[in-house]
Amino acid sequence: MLPIETIIKAIEYILLAYFTFSSLYILVYAIAGHFYKKNRSLPTKKQGKMAVFIPAYKEDVVIVEVAKSALEQNYEQENFEVIVIADSLKTTTLEQLKILPIILIEVSFEQSTKAKALNKAMEELSDSYDYAIILDADNIMEVDFLKKMNQAFQKGYRVVQGHRKAKNQNTSFAILDAASEEINNHIFRKGHRTLGLSSGLIGSGMGFEYSLFKHLMKSVHAVGGFDKELEFKIAQDKIAIEYLQDAVVFDEKIQKASDFSNQRRRWLSTQLIYLKKYFLKGFEELLFHRNVTFFDKVLQMIIPPRILLLGASFLIAFIHILLVFWFQIPLEGTSLGWVINLIIVVLAFFFALPKSFYNTKTLEALITLPTAFFRMGLLLFQLKGANKKFIHTPHGEVKTQNP
Repeated sequence: MLPIETIIKAIEYILLAYFTFSSLYILVYAIAGHFYKKNRSLPTKKQGKMAVFIPAYKEDVVIVEVAKSALEQNYEQENFEVIVIADSLKTTTLEQLKILPIILIEVSFEQSTKAKALNKAMEELSDSYDYAIILDADNIMEVDFLKKMNQAFQKGYRVVQGHRKAKNQNTSFAILDAASEEINNHIFRKGHRTLGLSSGLIGSGMGFEYSLFKHLMKSVHAVGGFDKELEFKIAQDKIAIEYLQDAVVFDEKIQKASDFSNQRRRWLSTQLIYLKKYFLKGFEELLFHRNVTFFDKVLQMIIPPRILLLGASFLIAFIHILLVFWFQIPLEGTSLGWVINLIIVVLAFFFALPKSFYNTKTLEALITLPTAFFRMGLLLFQLKGANKKFIHTPHGEVKTQNP
């Protein structure tokens, strides 16, 4: 039987290898993101007909203004329609929506999900659309968003992810959430496109060839993370997902610690589900079909969320540094490995975080980073049942104080 010290040492080496791989992965794409080239906006006279879907589950606070805003696009009115999918909205909200020149589809489910709402809406609509645009109920498109998406579609892209960025940065958690979004945009969208791989999807601010989207969604039954299910299906079909940095959709960021926990619990559960589902499939696609993009999607499910990666790397490296100073021993072996890993992580975040976040507000928000890390750590033990029921994150409840 192996001594306990040997077992502990083996576990530490495995953890160090896992964290180092994850850190190097995000560093490579963080650097690559700086070589991303924006798509040239080539004028096109052809405007495809677009269906702008806005699923709204209990979003009475924001949905009316969002629907009004969606109508104000720099795009021919006859070539796009705003479709609000109303799930569990109040009667007064429905009355306000009915006044607007939109298509209102009311749905009701025993267990509501975004996938169900979208599938139900497409069942009721005709197939006269060329493209489908998916928004969240709090999303605000810049006036040229549809125009820029159309230009990408006319170039031949069948799936396009727009640039989703923060609408609000009014609390520390909102700032951290906004920074996290931009880091992910840099790594999983700009960085991946630079190296010839598909952009990641975000769940909103994204567009699809309508017939393709309808076909794919028929087999999507995810409670949460339907965009991840779509990513794997699209990757398996070897369809490239384009990213448009200059096609902007503003998204409301979470403002409270409780909302952070609910949102990240859903995301962690989704990541674990798709890792289990596609882990072996990823190697099959790589070895037998040379599908690097599909395999890369599996790798994204393997690496930990960025907050956990940064927090755990810092904590473990800090403990090793303390032990080195306490016992007056050389910085070598696993201790040196953890310090190098931390340096790699910090460099990755440095390269991926936009310059606009290097300010005093972000510095103040970093005070809540240990709280976010601690909450993420606790959520690892609270994932059971997280993806069996839709976890709703409320919008429009503006808080001005820091959490």
